[in-house]
Parts: sequence; structure tokens; C-alpha cells
Amino acid sequence: VAWLDKIDRRYAWIKRQLVDYEEKYGRMFPAEWCMTERIAVEFCHVTRAELSKIMRTRAKEIEVKLLLFAIQRTTNFEGLLAKRFSGCTLADGTVKKAEVPPPSTNPFLEDETGAETDEIVIEKSDTDKPKKPKVPDNPFHGIVSKCFEPHLYVYIESQDKNLGELIDRFVADFKAQGPPKPNVDEGGAVLPSCADLFVYYKKCMVQCSQLSTGEPMIALTTIFQKYLREYAWKILSGNLPKTTSSSGGLTITSLLKEKEGSEVAKFTLEELCLICSILSTAEYCLATTQQLEEKLKEKVDASLMERINLTGEMDTFSIVISNSIQLLVQDLDAACDPALTAMSKMQWQNVEHVGDQSPYVTSVILHIKQNVPIIRDNLASTRKYFTQFCIKFANSFIPKFINHLFKCKPISMVGAEQLLLDTHSLKMVLLDLPSIGSQVVRKAPASYTKIVVKGMTRAEMILKVVMAPHEPPVVFVDNYIKLLADCSTDTFQKILDMKGLKRSEQSSMLDLFRLRLPAPPPGGDSSGSLSLSAPTPEQESSRIRKLEKLIKKRL
Repeated sequence: VAWLDKIDRRYAWIKRQLVDYEEKYGRMFPAEWCMTERIAVEFCHVTRAELSKIMRTRAKEIEVKLLLFAIQRTTNFEGLLAKRFSGCTLADGTVKKAEVPPPSTNPFLEDETGAETDEIVIEKSDTDKPKKPKVPDNPFHGIVSKCFEPHLYVYIESQDKNLGELIDRFVADFKAQGPPKPNVDEGGAVLPSCADLFVYYKKCMVQCSQLSTGEPMIALTTIFQKYLREYAWKILSGNLPKTTSSSGGLTITSLLKEKEGSEVAKFTLEELCLICSILSTAEYCLATTQQLEEKLKEKVDASLMERINLTGEMDTFSIVISNSIQLLVQDLDAACDPALTAMSKMQWQNVEHVGDQSPYVTSVILHIKQNVPIIRDNLASTRKYFTQFCIKFANSFIPKFINHLFKCKPISMVGAEQLLLDTHSLKMVLLDLPSIGSQVVRKAPASYTKIVVKGMTRAEMILKVVMAPHEPPVVFVDNYIKLLADCSTDTFQKILDMKGLKRSEQSSMLDLFRLRLPAPPPGGDSSGSLSLSAPTPEQESSRIRKLEKLIKKRL
């Protein structure tokens, strides 16, 4: 009868005894002696000691349901005591009187208390202890239930097991139901399992904080961290579409084909939507994990707040977001590769007239128009990550385009004009990329526009240098330095290759180019960037004379 399953009998017994006492002896003692409360408090001390003793000897018999039953009945009894008694006989009974502070002479106190009530949102982020009001609300809190705290590991182990089963169920459900359906109207669908996980977390956190605000809360936090990481890797990262077979081998195969129409294996509509859905879910988890950390700090004792830190778990969700964006970029980037390869293999020296944009440009635009609207619509609720996708694609595609531009050699004047037209077409499409195919025209983010303008303007300048006549050489070199501001001999060499100059001509041009560059400062790194300061008139005439002699000898 002393075991936890019969704990109700203890509280029923003391209720009867208190009623009996008040009927028989209540009037025999002065009211200010609070005899009834003293009897109840003494009962609590004895009960706590006896429960502690019996739970130590029968610890192996404690199951989580039995433990929670006993705690619930005990906290209900403590609540009943709080309604009936003031707690004035307790050692810390002064807490009750602290609720009504003495009149203050501070003229700003009223304003401060008013500001606190008005600024509820700010108060949440402070390191105040919102749990502290629990003590004056119920001075009897823990007077008996404190004895259960050493055995709360049973509860923590149970939650560990339950959360493990929950994650396994999420994995099985995902495999059975498949990825979420495309949700274009409302943006990317957040996986419902993440909401279920955090609802369960909230339930556990509230329940545990009612049992204890000490070490058990830290243990529960550790369990939360474990399953946040598992959710990130098993449900989110584990279900991202694989790219090894689609973008690796097939891209190489397509590059070996000379046909412009050869295509790489792209993600399907469902796979693109799945990636966006996982990205949106990771963002939701990231934000909710931050809120969870704040709530846990509110619930735990002030001395333990520093031990609650979910930064590592937030970083894990950030990695999932980054990987998802990278997959979307790689997919579109790889889809454009065959078109760029076709561009570099065209016979640009044989182009006879400038027409409309080339077929390879049309192919790139087609892939952009196929992918970007789907990604934008499915990331409508996470606009900043769509902007990140656009920026990363521009940073990947534009350097790749310029590298393929250098492979277009030799180029005739008309060929260079056609390439310049194509480059301008691509530049306009890239500038419009964030809102391409959208009925609502929204101005592209300035950070994105700056990248596109800088990168594609460089491509245009390369072609303008190629189109410029290489006679006289000095003018050509100066024109190159002016348009590209690039001191790299490698880049200059590539320009000369595009123009189709002979090796002997290239050699003299490179010598002139090196002469035109200012000498590096003493002790400076010659490989670093060089300042393009204008030479003095004396240096100018001396260099020109040397170069003219050099060219005459070679030619």
C-alpha cells in the first residue's frame, strides 16, 4: 500500500485527518498559529522522506507511466494546498509577502513597469527568469514532488526511445508516401513531419519543466539535440536527390558529343519541388530551433541557462539549406554545359553575317525558363534563399561562360560581332532571371544585378578587344589595358589566340604588353596586382622605339 500506484491513499488520508482536526480541535488554537497548515506541512515532509526511501529500494520497479502518475497526483495535491493555505509556516514563507513591494520613492519605477507590460516581445529575449513567478504562485510546489527528481532519468530515457521511434516513423512514412506534391500557389510545401516533431518537443518541454527545472531539463535538451540532428540527416539530407549518376557521367558523355542538342540528365519537376520543400523545411526547423532554445532557457533554472546551446543544430540546418541551393545551381549549370560546349566548337572564323541570337543562346535561355520559375514559385515563402540561388548561379555560370569564350578561336570580325550580340542577349536574360516567366515584375536585388553586370561586361570587353585591329600594336595593347584592366599575361595570350595571330606576332605583342605594364614596387610581389599608372612621355617614346625595332626584326 505504500507503493506509487497507491499514492492517492496518502493524500486522501491527510484530507480526512485535516477535516477531522478542524471539526474537533480547530477552535482550541488561535487562528494565527495556522495549526491546520502546520499539520499539512509536517505530513508533506514525512511523505517526501518515506517516498524517497521506498523509491531508492524499489528503483528498478519504477516505470515511466507509474512515475508520471505519481508526480501528477502529487502536484495536484500541492496545488490543493496552495488554494487552502497561505504558506506562512514554510521556511521561505516570506516569498508570499514579496508579491506586494513596499511603496517606492523612485519616480521612474512606474514608467519601467509600464514599459515592461507594453514591450512583451522585448521581454522575451531578455535573460530574466520568467519561471520565477511559479514560486509565489504556489509556495508548496516541490514540497513533496522534489523526491521524484532523482528518478526522472526514467522519464528522459522514455522520451529518448519515443523520439527514436518517431524519427523511424517519419522515415518510413516518407518512403511510403513519396515526396510532397508540387505546391506552386503557396510556395514550397514544408514537410508535415517537422511540425509534428516540434509539437512533441513542446509537449515534452512543458511536461519536464513541471517535473523539474534542474538537471533533468539539461538531459532533455541533450535528447532534443540528438534528434534534431537525426531529423536533419535522415529526413532532410537523406532525401535530397542524388546527382552522382545524373550530373557526373552523363555530363561528360554529352560534352564528348558534338551535337548541340545533346542534353544532360536534369532533375524532374518533382525532384526540383522536393529540393525546394526540403530547403523550406530546413528553414522552418532553423527558426523553430532558435525559438526552442529560448523557451528552454526560460524553463530551466537560471544557474543552468548557459548549458543550453542549440547553435550546432542550427548550423546543421543551415548546411542542409546550403546543400539544397547548391543542388539547384548545379542542376541548372549542368543543363547549360552542352550549349556552352557547342558555342566553343563553332567555326567562328567562318561566320559571314550577323543574324539573330545563336542556337546555343536559345538553349541556355530555354533551360533557365524551365527551371527558374519552378524554383521561384516553390521558394516563394523563403525569398532570401531564392536570391541566394540566383547569386550562386550567376557566380558559377558567368566565369564558365567566359572560359568557353576563350575557347572560341580563331574568331573573325563578323564572328566576334555575333558573339557580342549573343553575350548581350545572355546578359539581358540573366538580369531578368529573378522574375523570368513571372506575371509580377519585381526588380532584381542590387547584389545580384551587380554580379551580372560586372561579369557579363567583362565578357563584352573581351570581345571588343578581339574586334579591335591589332595594328598599330601599341594602340591595341593600350586599348586592352583600358578595357580589361587585367595585368595577367595569360589573359592577354588568350585574347591573341582568339584573334588568330601567329606565334611570331604574339611574341612581339607579349613583349610590348610587358613593357607597357609598370614595374612592381621594390620588394613587392610581382605576381600581385599591378597598378596601371600612365607612363611618362620619355618612357613612352623610348618603349615605342624599342618595339618598332623589335617588330621590324621579327617581321
